[in-house]
Amino acid sequence: MSKIEGYGFQFRRGEDMKTRKLYTWMLLLASFALVLQVSTKAKAQAQDDRQDQVQDQDQDQDQDQSQDPPGRVARLDYSQGSISFRPAGEDDWVTAVPNRPMVGGDDLWADEDSRAEVHVGSAALRLGPKTGITFLALDDRSTQIRLAQGSLILRVRHLDDDDTYEVDTPNIAFTLLQPGEYRVDVSQDGSQTVTTVWHGRGRVTGGGFSYTVLANQSATFTGDEQHIDYDLGQIPGRDDFDSWAFERDDREDHADSANYVSREMTGYEDLDEYGDWSYVAGYGPCWRPRAVVVGWAPYRYGHWVYVGRWGWTWVGDEPWGFAPFHYGRWASVNGGWFWVPGPVVVRPVWAPALVAFVGGGPGFRFSAGAGVGWFPLAPGEVYMPGYRVSRAYVNNVNITNTTVNITKVTNVYVNRNRTVNNVTYVNQRVNNGVTVVSHDTFVNARPVAGNIMRVEPREIASAPISHMVRAEPIRASVIGSGRPATVRPPVSTISRPVVAVRTPQAPPRPIEQRQQQAGGRLNEQEMVRPVGPAQPRQMNPGGRQQPTQEGFRPFSQPNAGNPQVRTIPQAQPRVYEQQGTPQPENRNMQQPANRNVQQPENNMQQPVNREPYRPPQREEMRSPIQETHPLVRQAPPVQERNQQQERQQEEKFHQWQQQRPATPPPSAAPRSAPAPRAPESKSATPSKKGR
Repeated sequence: MSKIEGYGFQFRRGEDMKTRKLYTWMLLLASFALVLQVSTKAKAQAQDDRQDQVQDQDQDQDQDQSQDPPGRVARLDYSQGSISFRPAGEDDWVTAVPNRPMVGGDDLWADEDSRAEVHVGSAALRLGPKTGITFLALDDRSTQIRLAQGSLILRVRHLDDDDTYEVDTPNIAFTLLQPGEYRVDVSQDGSQTVTTVWHGRGRVTGGGFSYTVLANQSATFTGDEQHIDYDLGQIPGRDDFDSWAFERDDREDHADSANYVSREMTGYEDLDEYGDWSYVAGYGPCWRPRAVVVGWAPYRYGHWVYVGRWGWTWVGDEPWGFAPFHYGRWASVNGGWFWVPGPVVVRPVWAPALVAFVGGGPGFRFSAGAGVGWFPLAPGEVYMPGYRVSRAYVNNVNITNTTVNITKVTNVYVNRNRTVNNVTYVNQRVNNGVTVVSHDTFVNARPVAGNIMRVEPREIASAPISHMVRAEPIRASVIGSGRPATVRPPVSTISRPVVAVRTPQAPPRPIEQRQQQAGGRLNEQEMVRPVGPAQPRQMNPGGRQQPTQEGFRPFSQPNAGNPQVRTIPQAQPRVYEQQGTPQPENRNMQQPANRNVQQPENNMQQPVNREPYRPPQREEMRSPIQETHPLVRQAPPVQERNQQQERQQEEKFHQWQQQRPATPPPSAAPRSAPAPRAPESKSATPSKKGR
């Protein structure tokens, strides 16, 4: 073999080895590419599945209206003397601050020689001296009040079939069946309750029986939840408390603002006294305050508090400062501010503050320091709640407060978790329209006007805009700006249980415990939507723990050894009462319609039981056994009356009917002066009242 052949052989052999190595590397690269492609596809598929899962959860949450807070709250709009307030879940009593929203679990006490007025939509509640109430339940359809002691007058203008007004006392539960005017008195020792009906009709349940109290009747119930003695009588002459309540009613009856807004808009009753209505081109009827200080702007004179499921809430200092800061929008026209109430709807949805926030996000600082700014939303601008709600709630809170396109609401809703940087807000560019305070001022409920942070306009213009403020609440955020109260209810009144037809939900734990449970991020749990896939939650939509008797602090102190909420069992389906026609405004006129009421109406009959109260809860929060309110006890089941008991009730009704005064003609029935009353006894029995 020649050298050339040898070399050629060696050459061919080397080429073959190189080719095999090349093929091997190509195969390895192809295998790696295939594995990488499969892995990428699997990862993308997993990510798509996760996004679909999150989207499904988001869609479920969009439809879950059980997370929505109520669309109405109560407002303390008048106080005289010493009025004390205690927020739900807290132990501290402070002086009541006007315009502070009141929600379920809140307590109010009117001390000696004191009076207070609270509005819930169109309904007015008046507290007499030495009177304590707790809002056991307050939502869109239920108003349940614990009256442990004192006198309460209620004026209810509207009552739908599914609306409930219930006053629970130590020995009876009084349910309002029709619109009208009512008064309930509880003796100092809680052993006697007097119910008076000027107009309307109410049902009393207690002691194992039910009683119907008609218009122009005053019924007295003495005893405890096990045994009740019942007396029926005429309405006596009115006292000073009655006269004051009637004068407040007359003032509200003639409110011009009812021509421009719904009477269900809490706070409308004070607009006439402090401002005027006018037509503004492009906005329609608008309201403007008559006198404001130089430099005034909406949401500047007041403070922020942290309220229940709504979170950060504005409390205005102005005597009229409720409706214009929780409904509608504000517009700057020719250098002046006008409140635009929005469309007139039957039940407008209350909002904690219709503003957009400037800065306030994590890590953001103005040149002057860490601060929070805000400005009022203008007509047509979308309000996005900073608390967890459903899509239906977002629509309702906007369309009931301003004329806004649903498509616009949708666009903002889709980007609700992002910093707003593509929306032009009108009032952000109004001179002196933005208010900025330090973080400490914000969370400590300090007066805003006296602690404004000076920030250059260029900083405000470039600061991020958001729908929410991420400041975490502290104890002062919940207590508010009230001073420590020098008066509070007696201990016996604080711990006194009441009888209830419906089982109220227990209020939350103190703010410190809720923050600890939330890992110091309570406010973030209140936001519209959690980021990423939802995890199993241990807390309800308001960021509260599942209610427990141990953690509840109602009007009276918790007592784990002595459950204090008595509830009447409801096993029967609800039967609706006929509403009837509203009665004339003149309370001194007798009602001829009552003479047509058949005799058995007032007899002790088997009551028409209402369905049990079940507050909205998430599906995972529901349990077979609902926690009971520590200040509500279950009354004995209603029983059939024997023949002797029926005859006794029949005699009482006949006696009341025969003693009724003749009905005067309409022309001779003007409002009369209050009839003189007998001196009140210092005993535990309350004096009767009437008109």
